[in-house]
Amino acid sequence: MGLKIIHKDTEIGVGDTIRVFQKIKEEGKDRAQSFEGILISIKNKEEGKTITVRRIGEGKIGIERIFPLKSPFLEKIEVVRKGTSRVRHAKLYFIRKKSPRQVAEIYTRTENSRKLSKP
Repeated sequence: MGLKIIHKDTEIGVGDTIRVFQKIKEEGKDRAQSFEGILISIKNKEEGKTITVRRIGEGKIGIERIFPLKSPFLEKIEVVRKGTSRVRHAKLYFIRKKSPRQVAEIYTRTENSRKLSKP
């Protein structure tokens, strides 16, 4: 259990907002599908390492997907926004009970305190 991992030269950490690109085969054609959300957990070690990404979908329903990092269908991962530098937990499951507005407040609170603490 760690707070940060490296996937194809991209460092991602728990609390980051990321975009995951995945290859999908449909009717003999390949296409890329993206899934954007907050990285809430990193599980397992080495070969079986997985990440759980959560986003709020249509109708304010929470959607979580688990991506195995060693999957050949995983194209790339982009960091849209870095999470807070003060993440203390490897699993951010408490975000499930918070509204998107409350999660945004957590991010702005920590960003503001970071700006104030810099000389």
